[in-house]
Amino acid sequence: MIADRSGTVAYANAHGTALFSGIRAGAALADTVPTWLAEAHDRRIANSPEAAGKPVGGTVSGQVAGRSFEAHPTVLDERSTVWWLVEDTDLRLAREALRTERERTAFLAEASNALLSSLNLKRCMDVTARLAAQYLADAALVVAPAAGRRLPVVLCAQGGEPHEFFWDVRPEEVPGLAEALQGFPPVPSRWIDPASAPGWLIPDGFGTVGSIVVTPLPGQGVPGGALILLRRTGQEAFSESEEVFARLFAARAGAAMSAARLYAEQFSLAQTLMQELLPPVLHQIAGVEFAGGYRAAQDHERIGGDFYDVHPGAIAGQASFAVLGDVSGKGLEAAVLTGKIRNTLQALLPMAADHQRMINLLNSALLTSHHTRFATLVMVSAVREANLVRLRVTSAGHPPALIVRTDGTVEENASRGALVGALPVAQATTVEETLAPGEFCVLFTDGITEGRGGPLGDEMFGETRLRRALARCAGMPAEAVVEHVQMLAAQWVGTQAHDDMAVMVVAAPRSHHLSAVDGHTRGRFTA
Repeated sequence: MIADRSGTVAYANAHGTALFSGIRAGAALADTVPTWLAEAHDRRIANSPEAAGKPVGGTVSGQVAGRSFEAHPTVLDERSTVWWLVEDTDLRLAREALRTERERTAFLAEASNALLSSLNLKRCMDVTARLAAQYLADAALVVAPAAGRRLPVVLCAQGGEPHEFFWDVRPEEVPGLAEALQGFPPVPSRWIDPASAPGWLIPDGFGTVGSIVVTPLPGQGVPGGALILLRRTGQEAFSESEEVFARLFAARAGAAMSAARLYAEQFSLAQTLMQELLPPVLHQIAGVEFAGGYRAAQDHERIGGDFYDVHPGAIAGQASFAVLGDVSGKGLEAAVLTGKIRNTLQALLPMAADHQRMINLLNSALLTSHHTRFATLVMVSAVREANLVRLRVTSAGHPPALIVRTDGTVEENASRGALVGALPVAQATTVEETLAPGEFCVLFTDGITEGRGGPLGDEMFGETRLRRALARCAGMPAEAVVEHVQMLAAQWVGTQAHDDMAVMVVAAPRSHHLSAVDGHTRGRFTA
């Protein structure tokens, strides 16, 4: 079309008349074309005239009947300008689609990083609700599978903080929620009447709900919950494309929540199973004082291949039976065998008076099991007689027990024997000891004496240093001795790799010594 300097249409071709209703020669341009084009012409004629027939700057864009056009001006003569209109609807839509996809991809990447940064289920639900409210809707709710008869819900309004609550409701109150919680495909948003939304679904001060999306949160083989998105009245309703994108986000959120839930379940299961392998309470039993300590090879582990245990009154209802051992290897595999040894010894307690018989039966049990590991251990029967403590000590391939007298003399118990679970016969000798008040017997694993460290970083702690340390502990309570040995061993190895370390002390307490409140102290144990 052509328009003169006064804003009057001089000519319009067939395409122009088809595009602009009522456009004709002599009509006012402002009355027949959109405002954006009329204003562009006014700005054009306000400029200095250019050479005739030359295109000039000032290309503008705008909408005509829902279609997108670019208008390019060309000077016809000193008084007229030709406007060429080129439709770019498809190009604009492609650019908008590309921009939208880039934004969505960036959002999904951000969401994945945020969701995978934690294995805490509550935090995953909070992150899901916050991201959904910030990018996808005016408000979002994350509904987890029912806990009993209540639904765990995290709600977050746009710009707000998520908060958790439990709602005793039937999922059927929200269209599509019951299906989503069962993992069925989502109900299209257009099928959900916003007026049917129950009050608990809507944040305080939110206003009227104009559009709702309910989509499942897929889990790992089981439904992980549901995501509910809300938009206010007056906002554009959720499009089909937005619903599809919400499902993509929900898939990532569901996977993260499922991983967090699985981790929580496995952690709870591990804690339950580990209870039988964790430290017992060691204390003064029938006038005999017991204390123990344990440090796993890895600081993040709580169990390993070293263990100790005490069974009060196991022998004729009077003598206590104590055992400390070391299974070859470390970590979870060694802990499994440790648990088996402890359970076997528990079953053999009626025979605790005969150490050799217990060793033989334990040896047979290990040889016939699928485990290829072996163990060393030392057994002690302890009974109080008057002011003395009588001990019977039997070592099966284990470092000899050390007896510390009141004057600081350190004696080595003479019991010797073969390790358990390696040979058809595990023969051992039993040696008796007597402890006067203030004297004690120390049982330890080779993780203490073979721990490497010190000033040069590669020297073993050794039995000589252990003996010197124990000599300085003469007359100390059993728990204090354990703590002192543990401290020295920890300082020696520092941050270097080391084996499991376990120590147990059996003592004859001084008559005037109170070992602890109520006579109880906390020991450390692992299996």
